[in-house]
Amino acid sequence: MTLLEVRDLQVAYGSPREPVVAVDGVDLTVARGEVVAVVGESGSGKSTTAHAIIGLLAGTGRVTGGSVAFDGTRLNDLSERAFERIRGARIGFVPQDPTTSLNPVIRIGDQVAEVLRIHGLADRRTARIEAVRILEEAGLDDPALRAKQYPQELSGGQRQRVLIGIALACRPDLVIADEPTSALDVTVQRRILDHLDARIAETGTAVLLITHDLGVAADRADRIVVMQGGRVVETGPAAQVLTDPQHDYTRSLIAAAPGLAEPAVRPALRGTAPILSVSAVSKTFRIDRKSSLRAVREVSFDVPRGGTLALVGESGSGKSTVSRIAIRLETPTAGRVRFDGEDITGLRGSALRALRRRVQIVHQNPYASLDPKLRIRDIVAEPLEAFGIGTRTERAAHVARLLDQVTLSAAHLDRTPAELSGGQRQRVAIARAIALNPDLLVLDEPVSALDVSVQAQILDLLTSLQTELGLSYLFISHDLAVVRQISDTVAVMCAGRVVEYGSTARIFDNPQHEYTHTLLDAIPGKVHHVR
Repeated sequence: MTLLEVRDLQVAYGSPREPVVAVDGVDLTVARGEVVAVVGESGSGKSTTAHAIIGLLAGTGRVTGGSVAFDGTRLNDLSERAFERIRGARIGFVPQDPTTSLNPVIRIGDQVAEVLRIHGLADRRTARIEAVRILEEAGLDDPALRAKQYPQELSGGQRQRVLIGIALACRPDLVIADEPTSALDVTVQRRILDHLDARIAETGTAVLLITHDLGVAADRADRIVVMQGGRVVETGPAAQVLTDPQHDYTRSLIAAAPGLAEPAVRPALRGTAPILSVSAVSKTFRIDRKSSLRAVREVSFDVPRGGTLALVGESGSGKSTVSRIAIRLETPTAGRVRFDGEDITGLRGSALRALRRRVQIVHQNPYASLDPKLRIRDIVAEPLEAFGIGTRTERAAHVARLLDQVTLSAAHLDRTPAELSGGQRQRVAIARAIALNPDLLVLDEPVSALDVSVQAQILDLLTSLQTELGLSYLFISHDLAVVRQISDTVAVMCAGRVVEYGSTARIFDNPQHEYTHTLLDAIPGKVHHVR
């Protein structure tokens, strides 16, 4: 029985006189208990379609044609008050960006409890108890402690799990999940998706899954809808679409997806001293007067000069904290960090500023790291201006070249971050990071927000820049297929410690630690999921 029916949906942004069409005649259906995955490039209209269905179009976005029906009710005709009774209670929504979707001044437990109270499912006392249970179901470690924390005290993956917990809190009939696992490591990704599968089996909950991860679509979806340029170009059973695609665009998406079967051929590294050495680094964060969190415990590794070290492990394992310590954005509780042979652990003043030019970071969340008020041209030019590089004309030309390198056109120069898709924002962040020609880039989940075709372009770009400029990369990722493609060495982290460390080939072909085996076994897309 059909639960959601979208017919000839049309969505536009901008003024009515000069509309920008984002979705152009989309048809799709979701049956009770069915998982439908919508895949396509960043900017293809996937997220806009999802937002239009649930009535959450941003800015000047508006539905200009077509209809959306949920369980026989035409959503287009509902008042906002009537929509609010359905949204959250009968239709759950998992947004793409966990940082901007959680209130930074309200504790996590209170944000989960609020949903239950709004829809009359719990009172103030029982809502707090239920919130801890929901956080545990969503896969957070020590949920009672996490409930007391604020969003900024959690990792990106942990924040995403909170959003998933909120979406499922009221046991809705339909969950619309916009890239729900893009910030999650493979083990937690599997746990969350297994949880969704269990809910579907128990209650008949349906899922509309927006994703760029074809492995997830292969494992979890009953049907796949492929979008390009605001239109549906192919739809069908998941196995059929992925093994016998009919449209050229679908074939190009599948060809661009990174795989574990054929690792990329990496140039041999020269036997020189490492560009970065982290030695026995530890970090403890104070939660409150009575409790603290040991995020990193005696971590050691080297980043090869002109090569790539990948840090892999579950969300919350300490990967991002270690990377911030490595480039002096955090101070370690213990241990030392050396960059290009110099101890930088206690670096200050002008020496620390000089280091900033040689080391740049691409953050996991591009939206939170880009100034929403600035145009793209100003965002990319910002580091050039900060270090007084070039004239205004020279900087403008350099910015245009940088955007071209990350596959953005000159048409994006005068846009703001809010006018770009998640993948486009990440490309802007990468362009800004390489503007100063640094020696070391710290890449914190740099392609997690990108569809597979753009992901392949960015990885090719990073590889070519490394070859041409001798760049070194500290690459943080939960996507092991990407890690195998780009890395020379791998450090596997679990609960703040490095549990395995070695060459990429050895880690993948002959893993020694049980946790490494667990990570490899959880990789999506190995075998098509059959219900």
